[in-house]
Amino acid sequence: MAGSSVVLAPSVQELAKQGITKVPEQYLQPNQDPVLVSNTTSLPQLPTIDFGKLLCEDVIELEKLHNACKEWGFFQLINHGVNSSLVENVKIGIQEFFNLPMEKKKMFWQTEEEMQGFGQHVALEKEKLRWGDMFLVRTFPLHERHPHLIPSIPQPLRDNLESYSLELKKLFVTIIEFMTKALKVQPNEMLDLFEEVDQSIKMNYYPPCPQPEQVIGLNPHSDGVVLSILMEINEIQGLQIKKDGMWIPINPLTNAFVVNIGDMLEVLTNGIYQSIEHRATVNSEKERISFAAFHTPYKGDIGPAPSLVTPETPALFKTISTEDYVNGYLANKINGKSYLEIVRIQNS
Repeated sequence: MAGSSVVLAPSVQELAKQGITKVPEQYLQPNQDPVLVSNTTSLPQLPTIDFGKLLCEDVIELEKLHNACKEWGFFQLINHGVNSSLVENVKIGIQEFFNLPMEKKKMFWQTEEEMQGFGQHVALEKEKLRWGDMFLVRTFPLHERHPHLIPSIPQPLRDNLESYSLELKKLFVTIIEFMTKALKVQPNEMLDLFEEVDQSIKMNYYPPCPQPEQVIGLNPHSDGVVLSILMEINEIQGLQIKKDGMWIPINPLTNAFVVNIGDMLEVLTNGIYQSIEHRATVNSEKERISFAAFHTPYKGDIGPAPSLVTPETPALFKTISTEDYVNGYLANKINGKSYLEIVRIQNS
């Protein structure tokens, strides 16, 4: 991109602190699809999967996992086994991190060349901005880490993030193991890809907004990865998923992770498990803070698992390298599931 057309978006948190009553023009995105509003209890609820039962080889829970991945592409994971005091300490540390003074945050600010760091992902001059601040950092593999970001994170958050990201990497691989069982594929067909895992973590801060219906915290998109594991820091509603053409708000469960299928897993499962569009909305009263971990293979080819391709179920997607996939997804910007259509095999 030409240097003159790139801007680094200012901090929305700082903007919100000024007590503004009108949202600046560049943030206005008023034509969002309305959310499905219902005063009854008939609103569809996200499936809940008990990780402890999966570990005990509960066949009913495995079937529940399979159905959640097929029909929802999202589920809440309870009894996930990540140490509860570690989780609490990470939550506290992230809230404190967002409350650091601006001069401290500037140490982490993104540059025009580097997507990792604090701030909104680099935007074009006329591009609409999202109502949220983000801090993105790559955690695994270790040799790919940015040399200055993680070492600069204040203690004890730095050590807690180290422990937490390692726990989530292990959890991710175990979830994939259960998915291979549920899909009845040879374990090595998918698991061999994850001998080395690529993981990035992203903290999100969505401040209160005087005109919440006129902005978006995060535009509708599906994740380009294999699996995302989200922790709601302060359990404020804001995540919404698109199901059957309607936007459904997710009520976060205490001590649960929200897990969702990414585009890469839709490719690997030959469309059996589907990535789902989701978005983040904001409100006028309270900030929402969330923390996501994204997982992909570090190397290797992404394509339908061989045993899921049969004469009755031909390959729906091309096989391409992980590197090409990631580069293509990033070049495509956050825009629905559009990149998946590029790797879909078009039947003429």
